[in-house]
Amino acid sequence: MPHPDPADRRVVVTGPARRTLPHARLRSRGRHPHAFGSYRPRTEIDEQTTLGHTYVRSLMRSQLRAALTVFAVLTLLVGPLPLLFAAMPDAHRLEWAVLGFCLYAPLVLLARWYVRRAERNERDFVRLVEDR
Repeated sequence: MPHPDPADRRVVVTGPARRTLPHARLRSRGRHPHAFGSYRPRTEIDEQTTLGHTYVRSLMRSQLRAALTVFAVLTLLVGPLPLLFAAMPDAHRLEWAVLGFCLYAPLVLLARWYVRRAERNERDFVRLVEDR
């Protein structure tokens, strides 16, 4: 009896059902309440599909946009200070006052804004992925 070619062997692939039939909806309600014949965003991300990649890229872009905004404001806030201090060479006390006191409040507010924005972006992403 000849041996079958390994390429002709039957292979059984098991995994979670991706689509549910109309008669299976009631059975799937307990485990997958949103499985009604369409992919959920979480499945797209887990399976690393093009759509899942797009979801993750949108989160990364919104986080990058927030970071670049903070960087631009920080550059506009701190960048001109060396030029200001060079224009006023005899104002050493003003330099210390600006660097020691006047700069902290805007930096703290900027950091607080960034953290809130990043958390909001992540919350929105989770809400999208969890279909809430």
